[in-house]
Amino acid sequence: MKILVVEDEASIAKGLRINFELEGYDVDLAEDGYRALELHGESEPPFDLIVLDLMLPEMSGYETCRRLREVDRRVPILALTARTLAEDKAQAFDCGVDQYITKPFALPELLARVRRLLDVRTHELNEGSTRPIGSREQFGNVRVDFERFEVTRGDEQFSLTTREMELLRYFLEHEDVVLSRSRLQTDVWQDSAEWPGRSIDNFVMRLRKMIEADSASPRHLISIRGTGYRFIRNPES
Repeated sequence: MKILVVEDEASIAKGLRINFELEGYDVDLAEDGYRALELHGESEPPFDLIVLDLMLPEMSGYETCRRLREVDRRVPILALTARTLAEDKAQAFDCGVDQYITKPFALPELLARVRRLLDVRTHELNEGSTRPIGSREQFGNVRVDFERFEVTRGDEQFSLTTREMELLRYFLEHEDVVLSRSRLQTDVWQDSAEWPGRSIDNFVMRLRKMIEADSASPRHLISIRGTGYRFIRNPES
């Protein structure tokens, strides 16, 4: 598995490289966003994970993430940053980040998050879990391909990020179940206190634009006032 570390502080970048290589990963380093985009475009095979500092010189980590997402919706991106405000986290997730860890960080937690994202990248499930849905699912005129990270609605095709794919899979696995925001944070993000529940609403809005004919009047991904959401595969006409 290949990891790209985008970090301008040489000591941190070196430490990350050493620890990731001890875990058996191949690691490339980029000191800024421009170099990260260059390495991403040149890498063959492609990177399996990008660890991204948000406070980079010249081009911010937010802009770097946006540009990466323009060309690659599938690669997991883990933000590793000193920014701790809720607004910073929300902005990062809106740019396409999949996980968010603040500095200083505990190495075991970082490695656990990395393993989790790489498990998703290779379409593996958590140890001991079952797989009640397939790699391809259909409901209404919507087709979901979890292997290609794609959603097709009618003639329109959309690409999913890793986090969008995880969230949609979770909804499909829990059809007709009312899911609270706190449960989604715990089960999908694996950290109930990681960031405000409003960011979940932003992810749901993006999923609705992919799977709903009218995202303003959803029929599959229904809001449950004061609680969360419920996925309905076959809504009544």
